[in-house]
Amino acid sequence: MIKVVNMIPASLSGESSQDSEPNIAVNPDNPKAIVGTAFTPAPMGGPHAPIYISSDGGNTWALRTVVPGNGPFGTADITVGFAGTGGHLYAGILNGLTTHLQILRTANYAAVTPMTVLLERANEDQPWVVATTTKVKTANRDRVYIGNNNFNTAPKTATVDLSLNAATGAAPAGFGPHRVENGTVNPQDGPPIRCAVHPDGTIYAAFDRWKSGYSAAGNYTMDVVVTRDDNWGSGATPFQALGAAGKVVAANRFIRWNAIMGQERLGGDLAIAVDPNHSGTVWLAWCDRVGGVNGTDWTMHVRRSTDHGATWSADLRTIKNAKNPALAVNSNGELGLLYQAFTGTRWVTRLELTFNGWSTAATTVVLHTAPSSTPARTFFPYIGDYVRLLAVGANFYGVFCGNNTPDTANFPNGVTYQRGANWATKTLLSTDGVTHVAPSIDPFFFEWSPPPIPIIAPAPQPVAVSPITREPVITKPQPISIIDPPPPLQPPATRKPARRGGRGSTIDL
Repeated sequence: MIKVVNMIPASLSGESSQDSEPNIAVNPDNPKAIVGTAFTPAPMGGPHAPIYISSDGGNTWALRTVVPGNGPFGTADITVGFAGTGGHLYAGILNGLTTHLQILRTANYAAVTPMTVLLERANEDQPWVVATTTKVKTANRDRVYIGNNNFNTAPKTATVDLSLNAATGAAPAGFGPHRVENGTVNPQDGPPIRCAVHPDGTIYAAFDRWKSGYSAAGNYTMDVVVTRDDNWGSGATPFQALGAAGKVVAANRFIRWNAIMGQERLGGDLAIAVDPNHSGTVWLAWCDRVGGVNGTDWTMHVRRSTDHGATWSADLRTIKNAKNPALAVNSNGELGLLYQAFTGTRWVTRLELTFNGWSTAATTVVLHTAPSSTPARTFFPYIGDYVRLLAVGANFYGVFCGNNTPDTANFPNGVTYQRGANWATKTLLSTDGVTHVAPSIDPFFFEWSPPPIPIIAPAPQPVAVSPITREPVITKPQPISIIDPPPPLQPPATRKPARRGGRGSTIDL
């Protein structure tokens, strides 16, 4: 069973921003409590950027302006994670005004008070948050891991900031950087540093080791590397259980940094997930350009290790012209792969589910499909440098961004909008329910749950019925109490600061 929900609240029906690069956190204690993020400016201005919150399992969404540094895109990079128990929410951000890394905490995800700043550091990129909770003697301890690209340690930039007791301590609550790169790098590691945590204390960190120098065309050769720690990252030299330099899963892979596909830039796609039932089973996904300098396909690869990352399978799944892989494993041992594929004219967002690493056909769900040329890009990233997929119990929860045109053909498995929309005319409506609003990029939430176990019952007798038809639906926004309806927003006047390593010219794929 699948549900897809546009996350823009009714009171923002007049907005037409490029609300790209989404992220999500689901509270394991209460899966109805969900937090989402995107490049969304605060509707009423002010010093704090918003997060999206839902208290009903993602059916409806509202904003809380609680993140320091409201810039032209709201915050810059932001990812979020709930602790395993207790309800603490953690965020890693690049402040929208200073671009400094900040690690944030709040005990109440729905609070209107700003999140507490635990740590701040300049010269950083792309923080990525994972969190869990473990019991130490009689007390619970939140364990939080934030992968980030730390240019203060260049060229070996792949870093994990971690805290072994993040919930209660005064700033910095134990947070501090731990470099996970100990190999030969030139000129830096790639932007994504991704972590996966298992309840037994096994922690994985994956990154792209850029090996060749930067060229005017943006050409790099990289190794895809996995590191591991077996005791929560608590030692003096964590993440060296696979050797000081980590395990090279794929060597000498070619990328062209900032190549363009469907108005989106390429170069930094990476995901890792561990099976909650067995810490030795870990999955990895990345993208590279098959064929090297003369290649044309941006290809996604998925591999698996069953011995704690010591050895890896060959590719179990490859997808041409796809980006933004996200991985999660549910309590049944089922793997979910979320990604966005470019067809040449459209972006298609899919969820694939497999119990056996694609040995048999996976369950595939198309969440969204829309023209890749509309709307026109106003800054990078266009739809996002990443999406996110989580598993809580048997259910998968995820978020992606895409064209928000209200066209039923774009949502093969249905969708719910809060913002005003006329589905008959395929137009967005402002808060007055009449004024048309231009298409833009919105964040979308989804939840997949296993189908119910069928109940065997006697076959019913056939009964003649009339066909059911569905009339076009016009939805109008309903007022909510979070914020007053704002005037229509203008597209940002400035561009997001470029990634480090993105100084080359953009190249058409």
